[in-house]
Amino acid sequence: MELFSAAFFVSLINIIFIDLILAGDNAIVIGMAARKLPQKVQKKAIFYGTGGAVLLRILATLVVVWLLNIPWLLAVGGALLIFISYKVLTDDGDHDSVKAESSLWPAVRTIVIADAAMGLDNVIAVAGASGQHMILVVIGLLISVPIVVWGSTLFIKLLNSFPWIAYVGAAVLAYTAAHMITTEPKLASLFKDKPMVSIPFIIIIVVGVLLLGHLKKKQNQRSGGKKTHPATHS
Repeated sequence: MELFSAAFFVSLINIIFIDLILAGDNAIVIGMAARKLPQKVQKKAIFYGTGGAVLLRILATLVVVWLLNIPWLLAVGGALLIFISYKVLTDDGDHDSVKAESSLWPAVRTIVIADAAMGLDNVIAVAGASGQHMILVVIGLLISVPIVVWGSTLFIKLLNSFPWIAYVGAAVLAYTAAHMITTEPKLASLFKDKPMVSIPFIIIIVVGVLLLGHLKKKQNQRSGGKKTHPATHS
């Protein structure tokens, strides 16, 4: 992939979109970790915590990009990303266990640790979408992570108002996952230069994730409704 070519910018947009879809939870965690701080200190905690999280995320993603050159890891990463794309539609996102800190540096530490713990899905997805292009990883994360942190409230409102955005995100992730599997060198005999095999495989993965994720989401909503309206006994 040539630097700043059309394919480069398509991949960059893909990375930014993936991070927006996946990092909403991380933005909520950042807000929860800093919520007990005074407003002036809160801004510092979010700024320092986000800076540390971005650096850690870039380093982790570059390591994963390098690791994906190891035989079979591209396929394994793709399989993990299929599960992550399914989770985008089915995860309820419970963050009650995140501790709110009352001073600056403990809050920064909580933000960095929480982001690292929750950021594995982002790391795998971005590494896969980059096509093992290091510069794409750095540029994509530098653009998308600050957008997520400072625009998280707006994006979460958009997701709540337009649920179809989550389905688009899951589809992009599922496509990235399937593409990673079809480009695994060890599976070249199955997929390389065989569009009649690789294209149906990608379609089956994307449709399967969306269908199973939709059914699970509906099931979660039904069971959630039952829990919030328990039967009363006289």
